[in-house]
Amino acid sequence: MAEDQRPAARKPYLAGGAEFAALYDVKRLQVSQWISRDHTLDYRYAKIISGSPYWLLKFVKGFGETTPRPKHLNEAELARLIKEQGPGYWVGEVDQLPPLVGQAELVTLFQLSSGALLRKAVSTGRFRPADYTLSGSPIWLLEPVVEDAPALQAGARGVDWAIDEQVLAALRGGSYDGPGSKIVPRGRAASQPAK
Repeated sequence: MAEDQRPAARKPYLAGGAEFAALYDVKRLQVSQWISRDHTLDYRYAKIISGSPYWLLKFVKGFGETTPRPKHLNEAELARLIKEQGPGYWVGEVDQLPPLVGQAELVTLFQLSSGALLRKAVSTGRFRPADYTLSGSPIWLLEPVVEDAPALQAGARGVDWAIDEQVLAALRGGSYDGPGSKIVPRGRAASQPAK
C-alpha cells in the first residue's frame, strides 16, 4: 500500500517529547536542549497540539543521522511505538496529517467552560477514548470526534456539546490559532523576554 493511502482505521505515526527521548535513550530534557540550546531540532516536522509538539515518527526515526554527531536509534523502542499506534501509516510532511486535536482544542471546539467537563466525559465513556496517548497527553483524530457529536449531544445533560463551526473549519483547514495552537513557555523560559 502506498505511503499516502489512509484507510479510516489507520492513523499517522507520531512521537511526543517523551517518545522522542526514549527513541534515542536520552532524558526528555535533552530533547528540549536540542531545540533551545543546540538548535539541531526544530518544529518543522512537528504538529503543535494542546501546546505541545508531536513530531512525525518518520522524521524522528531519521533524526539521529542528520545531526553533527550521529545518534543511535533504539530499534526496540521504535518497534514498540509502531505497534502501540498500529495500524498506522508513515507521513513525511506535517501538511499530510489529518486534523488532530487535544484537550485544549476540544474544549474550544465544543465551547466547554473547562477541560474538566471533557475529562469527565472521557472517563465515564460518554466521549470516545483518545486515538493516541503521547507524552502522557490524549490526542484524537478530529473527524471521528465530529461524527460522534450528534450522539454525544443527544445524551447530554447540562452540557450542550455544540460544535463551534468556525473552530471546526479552522481545525480542518489547518488555520486554527486558538488555545493549544502554540507552545507556551513554562518555568524559567516563561520569565525571559521574547527574542
